[in-house]
Amino acid sequence: MTDAAKVPSAPLPSAQVLAAFGLTGTPVPLPGGQGQSVLADGAVLKPADSTEVSEWGAELFTELADLADLAVQNEDTAFRVPRPVRAATGGFVFDGWTSDRLVEGEAGPDGRWGEILTAGRAFHRSLRQTPRPDWLDRQQHPWAVADRVAWDETTVNVSPDLREPLRALLDLRQPVSAPSQLIHGDLTGNVLFAPGLPPAVIDFSPYWRPVAYADAIVAADGLLHHGADRALVDSAAPGTNGLQMLVRALIFRLVASAELAGPDASPPATDIQRFHLTVDRVRGWFTGR
Repeated sequence: MTDAAKVPSAPLPSAQVLAAFGLTGTPVPLPGGQGQSVLADGAVLKPADSTEVSEWGAELFTELADLADLAVQNEDTAFRVPRPVRAATGGFVFDGWTSDRLVEGEAGPDGRWGEILTAGRAFHRSLRQTPRPDWLDRQQHPWAVADRVAWDETTVNVSPDLREPLRALLDLRQPVSAPSQLIHGDLTGNVLFAPGLPPAVIDFSPYWRPVAYADAIVAADGLLHHGADRALVDSAAPGTNGLQMLVRALIFRLVASAELAGPDASPPATDIQRFHLTVDRVRGWFTGR
């Protein structure tokens, strides 16, 4: 999920975990990954959120990696994904840890918005036939709650300093009609670029929403954190329907920020200011200001 870079806060994987995944060496902390990822022997290990979700995701990404390898042979690949490492037990989770092969590349996103959107759309085309996983309904992490608020499936209280921009976004929100499928809800910092290679899509954040919503989240991140202008919105979320997706994307990011801060705290002042300025800007697009 979109976060400041952190060093791992969880315990490092044990020698038994490394051995189960066929790895050797000393784990080295990695930035990002919600502060929990480590690198060992060319693989990235991180704690599993849940065995059910992690096993499902690893099976899916194994299929996608196989398809990407086949596409490379045919010189027709649009994206790469990290290949999950299977443990000696036969599953993809061992003692609460997962492992994926490290993929080469550096994150954008500045100056690469079009490439991020193109890679994301290709990634989503590969997921069109993937069934909706039942466990999505049981997710209660801050981003899952924020996503439901964005789509008017639940309500939450936010800190007083975020109530005005949230109220403004809720006032702007109107019904939309678009098919839903499995999407990646956090593409912005999770598309990697390397010379001579297709973009790599990492750190899958699954939601069951329209593809246009995933694009709009990229635009929202650009507006909030990267000084992007209306041109990105017009590219990522064009037209009236796109603006409605952008409204939902901003609600998603705002509520997630509030949920992460906790019920008795506020997000950092810089984040609060970003939401106020960005929401006022977007509101102006609706009113012609």
